[in-house]
Parts: sequence; structure tokens; C-alpha cells
Amino acid sequence: MLAASGRGTRSGLPINKAFFPVDGICPLARCLIAFREHAQGAVICISESDEGEFAKIKPVCDLIMPYRIAYGGETRADSVRSGLASLGDECELVAIHDAARPYVTGELIERVFAAAEESGAAIPAISVTDTVVSAEEDVRYLNRDNLRAVQTPQAFRKSIIAEAYASVGADGFTDDGSVAAAAGHPVAIVEGEQTNIKLTYAHQFCRGEPPARPLSATFAHSREPRASPWLAPTVTVGFGYDVHQLVQGRALVLCGVTVPHTRGLLGHSDADAAMHALCDAILGAASLGDIGKHFPDSDPAYGGIYSVELLKRVVNLVESRGFRVNNADITIAAQRPKIAKYIGDMRNKLAESMRIDVNYVSVKATTTERLGFVGREEGIAAYAVCSLTHLVGGV
Repeated sequence: MLAASGRGTRSGLPINKAFFPVDGICPLARCLIAFREHAQGAVICISESDEGEFAKIKPVCDLIMPYRIAYGGETRADSVRSGLASLGDECELVAIHDAARPYVTGELIERVFAAAEESGAAIPAISVTDTVVSAEEDVRYLNRDNLRAVQTPQAFRKSIIAEAYASVGADGFTDDGSVAAAAGHPVAIVEGEQTNIKLTYAHQFCRGEPPARPLSATFAHSREPRASPWLAPTVTVGFGYDVHQLVQGRALVLCGVTVPHTRGLLGHSDADAAMHALCDAILGAASLGDIGKHFPDSDPAYGGIYSVELLKRVVNLVESRGFRVNNADITIAAQRPKIAKYIGDMRNKLAESMRIDVNYVSVKATTTERLGFVGREEGIAAYAVCSLTHLVGGV
């Protein structure tokens, strides 16, 4: 659950700080990116007055992970209650995170979830390094060795935190762990991260430079209006080409599907020319070289490897750099065999491997009218084009 319905008046920004860009992308979207590999979905708590700002980044959020919207109230407690009420009974663990902490890491998310699964409630905290005093009439110096600064995400069994919010007024509480503790639930503390800062003041939103040029990308998965130029992801395009010789004694594998034929393609792996062309297109769109750079045919580890596995590794690689595959279009040039009846299976195999909807995968077949090496049935060629979305531009 991302708490993003506060006003953030200390920042002095013209809009809710959760929607104000930092390093080219707003904190709310960056938080979703951090959680996408560690949660099945998200609840985004926003104020109804911020619907217009959310509409600007909705196309970006739609690309990142499944989510639902819950409308917050006048206080943080009201917003959390609204978010909890939107969760179904199938949700057992919930993490509550300030959308103004965009630099949370997957490692911290996993630590907090693991501790909550064991104890029922867990919060991250870091040691206090500054000297701390009590701001009362008589100044008292506090022993910082016994003090910790609390962060989010804070994770709970949903039943525990929902019961705590129902039984405690929550007025005056500034985090969810204190609500659970006030309701009598023990709260475990895990090590937080110094980099997991909460953006509070305007100068913290000037950490990087804005994009060098206006971004006008459209979104392959959405018909929503374009996002703000500050928040729109960069779309890149890659092209790939591969060819393999037809020989006796080899299976013919194209787009991960074995096609019955008297001959197959010769190569170090399964020689799936179409799959190799697609891998090159994806790598090219991310400026990461070609398939030979990452899976050289001189390495025996890739001898006979099923090229679907290579595609999955390529997709994992580009996703680790902040890219997501939008769509792919492949043309296979072969005089024989006819592959039209296998195209459906090919599209499904490719979509599954790239983790995208099959509607964004195209496979076509053509002949060369008996011209060239393809026309003489000496080999098969494949061409591929794909587009990627860079969700965290500049990273």
C-alpha cells in the first residue's frame, strides 16, 4: 500500500510531492517499480483532489504492476483505513509505504516482509547519528544509543493492522507500527537503509537533471492520454536479423516451436533463427550489444540450448536495466516448410517468454519467390523488430 494522499506542505511545491518529478520520474511511480518484483499488487491511496495529477502518470503506472486506487481522508490514518478496506480476504501480508520514499530497495522490502511473516508486525529503523535533545522548556540531551529513526515500508499481517486501526483512534500516531503497538501487538525492528530517505523539502527534488529533450512517447499498452513530459517513459526500438543453414539430422525450431520438416537449422544452440533475431532486437533497443556478446558460440554451456531460455535471459537482463518489452514483430523467410498453422503456438510461446500480452506479438512468414539462398532452400532467415519502454529514464 502506497500512502500518497498527504499534502506535503513543508515541501512548498505547487502539487502533491508524490507526483512531483525527481530524477525524471515521480516518487509514486518509482515506488511501484521498487515493489513490482516483491508484491502481487498495490493499493495507491490518493486524495480525490489529486485525480488530475494521477491521470498524468497513470499510463506509466499501468506498465509497472497491477494496482487499485483507494481514496484517502483528512488524516494518514483515514487513508490507511481506506486502503485496508479495499484489500480482499486473500491478502495475508500487507506493507504500508510512504510514497515520498522513492529510493527503497528490494532487499529492504524482503527483510520487512520476512519479519512480518514471522512476528506479525515489522518496521525498519536506522541508528540516529545526530545529537538529539528534547525540545521542552528544560532542554534534555537524549542518549542516541537507545534511539532509532523509523522508516517505511512497515509490514503486517493484514488481520493485525486492520484490527489495530479499528480498535485505536490513531489520532496523533505518525506511523502504522505505533498504531499496532498501541493495540498491544509486539513490533519487530529490522535494519533500515540510510538511502531510504523521505522527501520532505523542495531542494530534495533537484537531485538530478530533467530529461534533455521533451518525451512524447505513446504507450503500447494503454489508450489513456499521454503523461506529462517529465514523467513519460522513453520508448526505444531495436532490429534483429539472423540466418541459419538447413541440414539433415536436425530438428527445425522456430520461435520456440518444433516444426515438422525433413531438415533443421545448423547452429551451436537449437539454431532458432527467429528467436535469435528477436533477442538481437531486444538487446539492440536497450543498447546492450547482440546475442553473441552475451551467449557466445564458443561457450560449451550454450551447446544445444533451447533458445527460449536465451530469450528469457535477455528479457531479464533488459528489465534489470529498467526496460520492459512493449511489442515484437517477426518475419520468417523460408521457401519451405509452410508454417502458417504453427504461428499461433509461436506467438503464445514468445508472449509467455517475454511476459507480455500475446496481442502485442506478431509472427509472419514469407517466401523469397525462389530467389537467393532462401529460395534455393539452403537456409532460413528471420527479421525482428521490437520496442521497449524505459521506465526509469536516465538510469
